[in-house]
Amino acid sequence: MKRALVTGGSGAIGAAISRTLAAAGHHIYIHAHEGLERAAAEAAAIVKAGGSAEALAFDVTDAAAAETALIRLLDSGPIQILVNNAGIHDDAAMPAMRREQWLRVIDVSLNGFFNVTKPLLMAMIGTRWGRIVNLSSASAIAGNRGQTNYAAAKAGLHGATRSLALELASRGVTVNTVAPGIIASPMSDAAFTKETIDRLVPMKRAGKPEEVAELVAFLASDRAAYISGQLISINGGMI
Repeated sequence: MKRALVTGGSGAIGAAISRTLAAAGHHIYIHAHEGLERAAAEAAAIVKAGGSAEALAFDVTDAAAAETALIRLLDSGPIQILVNNAGIHDDAAMPAMRREQWLRVIDVSLNGFFNVTKPLLMAMIGTRWGRIVNLSSASAIAGNRGQTNYAAAKAGLHGATRSLALELASRGVTVNTVAPGIIASPMSDAAFTKETIDRLVPMKRAGKPEEVAELVAFLASDRAAYISGQLISINGGMI
């Protein structure tokens, strides 16, 4: 049984990824920051269904706190599957964007990637098997009004993914990025009307969190051993 960490695991996509990886036979650590109760409920549901999971909380932007939490996990063995799903929105048009909005969004998605990934790498390398999947967004590929900060943060993951994939390619560790489009969730349901989705998405519907989770689970499997350094969109044909 491999051990997997899903950051931002209490949200719609993170929870679906956690459930799908658990169904594949992995022990799942469902990470949250302020949503620990939701993460714990997801872990309990997985255990009730016969899987193996537990919840944990730390702030991915706090390097020291993240390292402390991750070292505690590593005391029980390597984390061989890492899904960097944590991210936040704080939208505003650039002329009206506050510096704090810019910094916070960058901090969670991009610095959070570094703070969580780096402490896990040597143990993962030591097993000669690892899967790192970073969650980006269609906004980072096509841009989106009011999301300069979010697009910049997620686009930064694309370059980091490619470079880290090159560094780890000979060690049996793959690194890939998944970029969802409009995925059904309480947040997207509030942001996109049916008419907007029909206009933006050729498939005329929002994606399902489970569809993203299936892609992530494939990239985290033995079947994807020769796929690394890639940016894979899942967006109903938007771009």
